[in-house]
Amino acid sequence: MKLGKNKNKVSTEFNMSSMTDIVFLLLIFFMITSTMVTTNALDLVLPKGKGKTDSNKNLAVSIDKDLQFFIDKDKVDEAQLESQLLSLMENQEQKAIILRAEKSVPHEKVVYVMDIAYRNGMKMVVAVNPK
Repeated sequence: MKLGKNKNKVSTEFNMSSMTDIVFLLLIFFMITSTMVTTNALDLVLPKGKGKTDSNKNLAVSIDKDLQFFIDKDKVDEAQLESQLLSLMENQEQKAIILRAEKSVPHEKVVYVMDIAYRNGMKMVVAVNPK
């Protein structure tokens, strides 16, 4: 009887080929799924703040259902809106407008105010109902 090597000995070597296959499959999976995700969000510039936001520094432009324009609470003619905004924002460092438009207001009126803000380098925040 020969008592030498045991044929049932477990190999202590670790084979990395199956691990690399799994890593590559995961890499391919995440690359494919990340390119399929598209965001439908608008790029809006929102004011940054710590803790409580100070909304008193920004002017609010409101458009009601009768298509009347207001700067804060003062009624303004549509033709005078740009000149009024520029005169009120003369001394402000960061020019920002909060746009509040009712749901029934046509898009062309909202775009009119957005165009005024864009032409004069003002930041725009569109206010919405959170619910």
